[in-house]
Amino acid sequence: MFTSNPFAELSAFIPPTVMQTYIVVMILMVAGGTLFDMYHKKSATYFFRAWRNSKDKATRRLGGGEMTSLAIRTAVVEVLTSGEFCKVKRRIAHLLTFYGFLAYIITTVIMVFSYPTPDTPAPALLPVLWNIGALMVLVGGYWFWFFLRVDVAYEGNSPFRLMRADLFVVSLLVSVTLGLAWEFAQATGNTAWTNVFLALYILATTVLFVSIPWSKFSHMFYKPAAAFQNRVEEANGSSNLPAPAESPGGET
Repeated sequence: MFTSNPFAELSAFIPPTVMQTYIVVMILMVAGGTLFDMYHKKSATYFFRAWRNSKDKATRRLGGGEMTSLAIRTAVVEVLTSGEFCKVKRRIAHLLTFYGFLAYIITTVIMVFSYPTPDTPAPALLPVLWNIGALMVLVGGYWFWFFLRVDVAYEGNSPFRLMRADLFVVSLLVSVTLGLAWEFAQATGNTAWTNVFLALYILATTVLFVSIPWSKFSHMFYKPAAAFQNRVEEANGSSNLPAPAESPGGET
């Protein structure tokens, strides 16, 4: 199960070109949904206005080398290590979900486009990484959902309380969970359950990528831009934000 390419087995019923077209369409939906979200919420306008204000209020000019250094620090701290999360548990849960999702998506694309049929067997490492990525998403995502969410951990709300802001996390967890269920049913040879889980998997995955204008999916693109803008404002002296205060426990 963990070393076989589930998409290659699927090629007996769905042509590889159909699977590949579906992935291309989902990529276009991500791009189009993000652009629509930027237009609808005027995010691009906000960032350009903030950038101009920062330049106008700057007390010192930043050189190209310093700007590059700030960009690298933003990528390392805010993107690669999720440094915006002060609490260790939330950071670990986020990193598990983030890197698991990357491994899951990248290996899916490689297996569907490069090894779409049993005649072109994929290296065993790819489906292993696909499964590991999926499990990382589930561990990080469900840990966050049931134990670390602010409204659950601190406000006492039920973890089953759903809001529109939860659409991204819920659709991601449902999609990955159904993907593993489909793979397991396929490995057991149960055709009926394999078809059921496959249909639900495709439905949940479509919701995940099509619902970008109404979910927080696009925030993964906004947050690095906002973090970089904050670093630039701090460096050029235009920031009017107070320094973060420390709690008695040493956490901000």
